[in-house]
Amino acid sequence: MVAVAVAAGVELLALSDHDTVDGVPQARAAAGELGVHLVSAVEISAFDENGTDHHILGYLIDDRDPRLSERLEEYRTHRRRRAAAMAQALTELGFELDEDLLRRRAAEGKSIGRPHLAQAVLAAPANASRLDAEGLMDSSAFLEAYLIEGRPGFRPRSSPSVRESIAAVHEAGGLAVWAHPFWTGAGREEVLQGIDRMHAQGIDGIECFYPMHGPDQVRLLTERCQQLGLLSTGSSDFHGPDHSEFSSFRAFDTYGYEPLLGPIAD
Repeated sequence: MVAVAVAAGVELLALSDHDTVDGVPQARAAAGELGVHLVSAVEISAFDENGTDHHILGYLIDDRDPRLSERLEEYRTHRRRRAAAMAQALTELGFELDEDLLRRRAAEGKSIGRPHLAQAVLAAPANASRLDAEGLMDSSAFLEAYLIEGRPGFRPRSSPSVRESIAAVHEAGGLAVWAHPFWTGAGREEVLQGIDRMHAQGIDGIECFYPMHGPDQVRLLTERCQQLGLLSTGSSDFHGPDHSEFSSFRAFDTYGYEPLLGPIAD
């Protein structure tokens, strides 16, 4: 991953896996060898007070902090329970899951989230005709149809809250940033209200620049960050070269606005 980033011209990089920092030491070593500046990071899966799913990025965290490790393990436990509940919901909806695919991932010590459940549905041959009839021919399409908020296979998160996630990042010496605010399909006013709530809870910045953020969304976010004195960050959200949506580094546009990274860029 680090080598691909360097080849794409990335100069400042963060490995922000969901609810784990296990890959950071290896990424740090690779970054040192390849000449790119790596920031220790994590992406915490959280829920807002209204029950909405959000992702909180923690930049400049101490990835060796034992309390952070304990908290992330707690969060992963909740994530496993939630994944099991969504798997059960999909079964009740009449889908089969490729259990071997999920077992292999669990045996490797990797978490199972909604993308992996979607992959397990697509990998089960018994679902082929139904998926074809519904026009769901890749895992991203299935996830959006069945596993996002308001869809029949979705189950809400139980822990941690956004407030708890921000506190966990701060106690590990990091800066907390709200990732891709428009990712859930929220509207302008809903996002602005979310920023205000998180600002009151101690958020340090907003991810303004993102592949799915258009010029109006970028303007709204950057101007609100300026008003509140928040950092404005960006990410391509690289998920691997074969991902259907997030397969390229440097895939976002700043639309002429200047990111404000503060200590992250030092």
